Amino acid sequence: MKNLMIPENYKSDLNLHDTQVAIKTVKDFFQKTLSERLNLLRVSAPLFVTPDSGLNDNLNGVERPVSFGIREQNDAQAEIVHSLAKWKRYALKKYGFTYGEGLYTDMSAIRRDEDTDNIHSIYVDQWDWEKIIKKEERTVETLQNVVRTVYKALKKTEKYMSIEYDYIEEILPKEIFFITTQELEDMYPGCTPKEREYKIAKLKGAVFIMQIGGALASGEKHDGRAPDYDDWTLNGDIIVYYPVLDIALELSSMGIRVDENALLRQLETAGCPERAELPFQKAVLNHEVPYTIGGGIGQSRICMFYLRKAHIGEVQASLWPEDVMKEALANGIQLL
Repeated sequence: MKNLMIPENYKSDLNLHDTQVAIKTVKDFFQKTLSERLNLLRVSAPLFVTPDSGLNDNLNGVERPVSFGIREQNDAQAEIVHSLAKWKRYALKKYGFTYGEGLYTDMSAIRRDEDTDNIHSIYVDQWDWEKIIKKEERTVETLQNVVRTVYKALKKTEKYMSIEYDYIEEILPKEIFFITTQELEDMYPGCTPKEREYKIAKLKGAVFIMQIGGALASGEKHDGRAPDYDDWTLNGDIIVYYPVLDIALELSSMGIRVDENALLRQLETAGCPERAELPFQKAVLNHEVPYTIGGGIGQSRICMFYLRKAHIGEVQASLWPEDVMKEALANGIQLL
C-alpha cells in the first residue's frame, strides 16, 4: 500500500483520550511561545474568499479550490482558502498594525487534490502569521534571523513536551542549518528534490532550504511556489529529520513577501502577467500594503512530530481511503 508507511513495531504511547490532551498541550504552548517571540497578535480570518479578489493562494497553480455559490448573493462564487498567504498582508494594514508588529491566525483549508499519505491530508490546519518589516529589511539576513526565532520556539516546545511526557526525547539539533536549493542540487546532483531534502535533513537534523520557486541550473524547480506572495529569492522551508518514519518532514514554509519589482518579475516568469490586474496584486504594485515577512506552520504536523505519531490522521480528523483505514488499524495506527 504505497500511501501508507507502517513503522516496524510501532505502537502509540498515548491512547485516543490522552492524545487529545497532548494535542492541546502542544498547540497552547507553541502558539504562546511563537507569538511572544515574534510580537504577534491573534486575529480572526476568513474560511473563504471570492475568486476575483486575488487573495486565494494558488499553490502550484494546478490545485482546484473547493468552491460554492452563495444563494442570497445571486449565487456569487466563493472559494475555500488554500492558505492565507496574501490575505494576511492586506489584513495588517486594514487592522492598523505598525512596523515591528504582526498577526497570526488559525487557518483551516481543504485541498481536495492532495495525494494523501502519512503526512499529507486533504484537510490542512496551520498557524498563518505575518509581520511588518521595512523595505531595507528585505534581506537574507532578516530572513535567517526570523527563521532562527521560529526554530527556537520549536526547540523550546520540544523541551517542554519532553518534560511533560517521559517517552518524548529531544531530537532537534541546537542550531538550524541553512542551504539554498541550488547548493543542494550541486551537493546531490543525481537526486530528486525530495531525495535531496531527505539526505540533508538526515545529515543536519534541521535545515532551512532557501530560494524555492524559480528554476535551478538543471532547468528544474526544487518545488513550486505561487508567484504573487513569497519572493523566490527570499523564502524557504523548515525541514526536520523525523526518525519515526525515517523521512524529511516539512514543518513550515515562510519567506519575505514580494515587493512591486519581485511581483512583476515572478508573474512574468510564471506566465500569468494578467494577475497584476487583480485587486491584491494592484495593492502591492501601488504600495498600498506594507512590506512583510510571514509563513505557515502546520499544526497537525508539529503535533505529529512532538507526539512521535506515525500518521497525521492520529492527530487530526480527516477522510482516508477505506483500505488505508483498515491497514492502519491492523497495525496499531488509530486514525481519528
